[in-house]
Amino acid sequence: MSNPADPAARGLQFPGVFEISAMGAAAADLEARVPAALAAAGLVVCPGEPRQRASAKGNWVSVTCSFEAMSRADYERAHAVLRALPEVKWTL
Repeated sequence: MSNPADPAARGLQFPGVFEISAMGAAAADLEARVPAALAAAGLVVCPGEPRQRASAKGNWVSVTCSFEAMSRADYERAHAVLRALPEVKWTL
């Protein structure tokens, strides 16, 4: 069992594979834009289709995909790249 006082035992561990979700309007084609934006930023997107989930009324969509981050800077860059897309309203 890891010691919670140990900084290495808390938070995100790098390098690693992380999921990121981007939310926006259903008509924004986020299923294609999210992985393309991450790849264009030099991040390695894990193979496979992104998962997509529509809101109850179908106006909004959440797209989730996995990517490799070698450092916290890579992880933060992924969020910054997606938040810079006008179609993306927020990321998780």
